[in-house]
Amino acid sequence: MKIISYNLNGIRAAMKKGLVEWMQQSQADIFCFQELKANIADVDLTQFNNLGYQYHWFSAQKKGYSGVAIFSKNIVWDEVILGNGFTQSDYEGRVIIGKHPKFSLINAYFPSGTSGEERQTYKMQWLQEFHGFIKNIQNQGRPVIITGDYNIAHTEIDIHDPKGNKNTSGFLPEERQWITEFLEQLNLIDSFRYMNPDFKGGYTWWSQRFPSVREQNKGWRIDYMCLSKSLENHLKSAFILPQVKHSDHCPLGIELDF
Repeated sequence: MKIISYNLNGIRAAMKKGLVEWMQQSQADIFCFQELKANIADVDLTQFNNLGYQYHWFSAQKKGYSGVAIFSKNIVWDEVILGNGFTQSDYEGRVIIGKHPKFSLINAYFPSGTSGEERQTYKMQWLQEFHGFIKNIQNQGRPVIITGDYNIAHTEIDIHDPKGNKNTSGFLPEERQWITEFLEQLNLIDSFRYMNPDFKGGYTWWSQRFPSVREQNKGWRIDYMCLSKSLENHLKSAFILPQVKHSDHCPLGIELDF
């Protein structure tokens, strides 16, 4: 089973850049998309239907903002849940859950704190709420896969300029500590780092303010696929695809063998 996660920075813009054609080539069983920036009625979905994908979509209430979706082919979900039950998070369309017989898949678009103190405060609140939410899902007995745009670079190896960004939202000590505790306390592994422990330069996002930074690979790894340690023996590969360019992010994924 191949699962790919991708912050599209607007699904309609990504489709104009060849997203559907790339999906056909990649042949993933499940795509987890974040930052759709569209309601389902605003998108021509016939191209995805033609590829055999079904979709579950959770938009933000605010038009052109946030939103997450799960696209899958030949997957039978026990249940798909829109939202995590926290009012503001659900208003912003940040979490969708697919319950598969083998695992619970949580696709999330974590808040960014870059626009100011108010959003940074909300980001930290959201992180605490999300930690408890995942713990509750784990208590239901299934392993979890938690993917999406975390908007945090965890360690110095996950960012091109750790010293220059030590006071920047997305690399603040309290954010990095949250990921450490999230992984340790919920018994999770960061799939890419688990499979590539010393690899530097495996970034998933590059600033659009300076177009040359992607060419120079001056990026951040802020997109993750974390999974329960009980799935460790099923994990066959974890990858990042920086050559795929429909967004300011790139796709990442895992292959599982059941």
